[in-house]
Amino acid sequence: MKSPHPARQGGVRRVFRYLYRVPLLLVHIVLFLPLILLLMLPPFGHMGGPDNPLEHRVVRWWSSCLMWIFGFRLHRYGQPLQGPVLFVANHVGWVDISMVHSQQMVGFVAKREIADWPVVGWVASRGHTIYHQRGNTESLGGVMDEMVKRLQEQRPVAVFPEGRTRGGHEVGPFHARIFQAAVVANVPVQPIALRYGERGNAQTLVAFAPGESFFGNFLRLLGEAPRRAEVHFLEPISGSDLEGRRRIAETARARIVAVMEGP
Repeated sequence: MKSPHPARQGGVRRVFRYLYRVPLLLVHIVLFLPLILLLMLPPFGHMGGPDNPLEHRVVRWWSSCLMWIFGFRLHRYGQPLQGPVLFVANHVGWVDISMVHSQQMVGFVAKREIADWPVVGWVASRGHTIYHQRGNTESLGGVMDEMVKRLQEQRPVAVFPEGRTRGGHEVGPFHARIFQAAVVANVPVQPIALRYGERGNAQTLVAFAPGESFFGNFLRLLGEAPRRAEVHFLEPISGSDLEGRRRIAETARARIVAVMEGP
């Protein structure tokens, strides 16, 4: 029988989710976050060898648990490349970083404001994030140099080529300049499609609402119903593409859009 008060029913369910998710989140932060930060430090972090060190495993575990607490049920398609690779993904919200980190430890290029975000910022700063001051040309030059340096050191880097979130309605154009790092370092580019809900029907729900702060989005998503979350590691593109960075950017975006519009 249908409830005569669906809005109230949704409100009751949301309150119930907060009642069990908030304590889980507090345990995850207060108890396990200091532990993983400790395990990321030498000599613990390097245990297990260069291919799958302990610091990478604990970040994947912590991020997977964080996604589960927020109700995201993860599904991975494809395999992330190992070694030096430039990962590029569509950008919906702060959840994207945790989604990728649940599968692959990688240093993100992110706006400097993220460093001040609670929980996510702490993990990002200790996860080799490269911070960029948006609108600052000098900062972008330094970011590009650091990206090339890390790729040449055989370390992966990830970036959101759209440059900002767009409300989840579409995948915006990719800025070609950011792909120059892969061309200079001569490493492959692997697109990642991040899709929330059944056939991506929760993209706009996960995204920041107009005027919504990080904390507001964080709190709202903590009370949302459980939903599917997909991360697709797609066919890589050679960084030595003779047509250059613009062609690489267009190809990467086309492959991500194909997933977003597909079944």
